[in-house]
Amino acid sequence: MLEILTAAQMRAIEQAAIESGTVTGLELMERAGRGVVEAVFEEWPELAKAPHRAVVLCGPGNNGGDGFVVARLLNEWGWEVEVYLYGEPAKLSRDAKVNYEKWLEMGEVATLTATLEPSMRKPSLVVDAIFGTGLTRPVRALGGVLLDLCDSRGLGAHMTEGDRLDWTPVIVSVDLPSGLCSDSGRVLVSEEFTGLPDRLEAASVHSDLTVSFHCLKLGHVLQDGPIAGGKVVVNDIGLRHRAGPEIVKAVACQTVRAVAKRAGHKYYHGHALILCGGAGKTGAPRLAARGALRIGAGVVTLGVPGAAQMEVATQITALMLRRVDDGVALAEVLEDTRINALCLGPGMGVERALDLVPVALCGNGPRPTVLDADALTAFEDAPETLFGMLHKNCVLTPHGGEFARLFPDIAEKLNAPATKGPAYSKVDATREAAKRAGCVVLFKGADTVIAAPDGRCSINSAQYERAAPWLATAGSGDVLAGFITGLLARGLNPMQAAETAAWLHVECARSYGPGLIAEDLPEELPSVLRALGALRSVLELPLRPARHPHGQYRLEQGGAEPAQI
Repeated sequence: MLEILTAAQMRAIEQAAIESGTVTGLELMERAGRGVVEAVFEEWPELAKAPHRAVVLCGPGNNGGDGFVVARLLNEWGWEVEVYLYGEPAKLSRDAKVNYEKWLEMGEVATLTATLEPSMRKPSLVVDAIFGTGLTRPVRALGGVLLDLCDSRGLGAHMTEGDRLDWTPVIVSVDLPSGLCSDSGRVLVSEEFTGLPDRLEAASVHSDLTVSFHCLKLGHVLQDGPIAGGKVVVNDIGLRHRAGPEIVKAVACQTVRAVAKRAGHKYYHGHALILCGGAGKTGAPRLAARGALRIGAGVVTLGVPGAAQMEVATQITALMLRRVDDGVALAEVLEDTRINALCLGPGMGVERALDLVPVALCGNGPRPTVLDADALTAFEDAPETLFGMLHKNCVLTPHGGEFARLFPDIAEKLNAPATKGPAYSKVDATREAAKRAGCVVLFKGADTVIAAPDGRCSINSAQYERAAPWLATAGSGDVLAGFITGLLARGLNPMQAAETAAWLHVECARSYGPGLIAEDLPEELPSVLRALGALRSVLELPLRPARHPHGQYRLEQGGAEPAQI
């Protein structure tokens, strides 16, 4: 079970292990340093074949202590190593000071300053062990200049231009790139730099490899973390203690169980109604409808105004069509109790959304409903009006702009410069939004965050090995809305539907690859499901869909029994 922790949770786990007597702080530090060296040699085998040169930059906390261990191990491997300390030796943490003194038996420790130019020419490796998960404030004394030293421009400042062209050091961060908030993935920046966006990059190390310990941290997958961290690997340092109740998890792939069909007629698998806009605006709802059908809804109907009826009729085959001109007509359509899931917003138009959304949410029983695009924008001047109509079976799917229209105060907090840690994160923002709306909120992005009103929250990360940048194409969000709607029609609860749809959405993009357009996503889904084994006998599958699709990071809140690590 892979979990993603906050800095406080990680400290609590380490402290519990130390207090239990199963391990000491020094042993954990030794394991961490050894894990960094092993990760470097695994990533770049050529560095293990012969001695090279390294610069190790250490901070005053335990992260710096890990750095001293790395320096000692590389020295024992035959490397030439220069070590620099940010701060005073007297202020080192207890365990870090022990490893500092061990290093002094091998070599010197220079002071890390803004004017530093290492004497060693062309180091093959730069180890960033300045600040890790414990950083709660910007690097004020030296500002961005200190962290620029981890860039080849800083370490190579004394070189000629020709030297720089044929030399690029490997930059490896210990636990987290220095300057990054562990709980939010945001760069911590001094107040004097908050109005200067170009200072943000200089305020954090950008690594080729980040070596974390025991578990990923939230900062690795949120906001700037994936950009700053390069590749992230997690090293096991032997901790086997229980975490607290608010933990992020990634579990084995169970998505197939959520979408595998059992015997039954088409209405047994649900009937989704997707409301369409006027003439020339029918592409988005047709994409959503195709997504709902592909993901397994037994019947999908497009509710179309008369002006667009012929346009839609010439473009669909397996989809059904009903004329829905206004709220009165929608109320009549909803008398059909077989319709058990709705989608409003894609290509709908703001005026039409203002007319139909109240009917969909309040008329003839609260059906599971996805609100996207225009259905959200329509209420930007009166979001409380929308919140008053929402019910627990709704799913809102805003991108950043739509989120800011519905939750302007929350978005303002999220977008404000992070001047101290733990900084307000996208997880915090989405959980707050879900509580206010009283329903599930899926906040889109490469770090899609999904939250429920009770505090449950998950992150569907399309980053690192799951990166799918070609999802940034017109219409992909409409397909996601359709995927969620189809799963709601199948009987999944809103949180399950949002998580499973988001995971499959990314997998479809990864399966198809570059050149993807939105129309490809529903058509790629069968291949993804076959690869997952969805066609195996349904007798092997439980009746209820799986709760945690693989690749989802679930942030649990509450509960009597904490999860076992």
